Amino acid sequence: MDFSNILIKWYLQNKRDLPWRKTVDPYKIWLSEIMLQQTRVAQGMPYFFAFTKEFPTVKDLADASEEKVLKLWQGLGYYSRARNLHKTAQYIAYDLNGIFPDSYKELLKLKGVGEYTAAAIASFSYNESVPVVDGNVFRVLSRYFDVETDIALPSAKKEFTALANEVMSKDNSAIFNQAIMEFGALQCVPKSPNCTKCDFNESCAALQKGKVDQLPVKSKKVKVTNRYFNYLILEDVLGNTLIQKRTEKGIWHNLYEFPLLETQSIVGFDVVSKIAQEELFSSYTIIGIEECSEATVVHKLSHQHLHIQFWKIKVKEKIENGINTEKLKTFPFPIVIYNFIEKQEINC
Repeated sequence: MDFSNILIKWYLQNKRDLPWRKTVDPYKIWLSEIMLQQTRVAQGMPYFFAFTKEFPTVKDLADASEEKVLKLWQGLGYYSRARNLHKTAQYIAYDLNGIFPDSYKELLKLKGVGEYTAAAIASFSYNESVPVVDGNVFRVLSRYFDVETDIALPSAKKEFTALANEVMSKDNSAIFNQAIMEFGALQCVPKSPNCTKCDFNESCAALQKGKVDQLPVKSKKVKVTNRYFNYLILEDVLGNTLIQKRTEKGIWHNLYEFPLLETQSIVGFDVVSKIAQEELFSSYTIIGIEECSEATVVHKLSHQHLHIQFWKIKVKEKIENGINTEKLKTFPFPIVIYNFIEKQEINC
């Protein structure tokens, strides 16, 4: 089909030089696909190099501690990806003798591997003729064929997968899948694509009908919740502090943080001081409390906006199991807390 041939020709002339495109090793392809979920290539690339250097094989990743994996993942976000990555590595290394499943159907059984990732691995590693459908593919197909189906609907995935399968080059499925995703990432971008210099400008239905900016249709919007975090940084006479592990399900599971006071809104010194002295740290003699920065840090997640304030609380006694600044940096933290530590605002 002309669509497939033109697309592949464009790809071979314009593709980016990416390390996971130079291998058919399912471990490295799996690693890259998990990292690039909801993450830009430029952001994910350094993490891919770091992981493949530290864990050159799936067995190396399986043998590592979860804490080490989370530390290396620090800053990439969506930490459940890292935890699932680690558990799946252990399953492949210990239960499957280090051998990856070699088909789309079997890959789907792996924890943290959905239809998109399974299709990517099956296609790129084993050249299985199965279409890969992500946001880029939704966009390219909806515009080229003028498909007005709301991509937020559960039925949309099945419709677009069938369409991708219909136009996909069965002899070059791996190249086709790479090509259509790359085309969406570089040429058929979400906003203001350069349609005048597009190889499909004579056949794209959306361009002919003046609908490029209307497609794909996506009606569902994520409801954003505002939360208010006050991190309380204890400091004793030795300069040591206290941290805790987030063990409850939810954001930042199994990462570390300073003692947390969550409130219903942004609060000031009086509220923090009262709760710190009377409830959270009543066993210590507090000799000073101060806010570490004038402005509240707003950390935006996909479904939550966290309004974060940092407070330094000096105590007279030595903190039991206190941690110094050097050791502090070895723990996996949410990036917003790690950046705070790196800037040495702990010594504000």
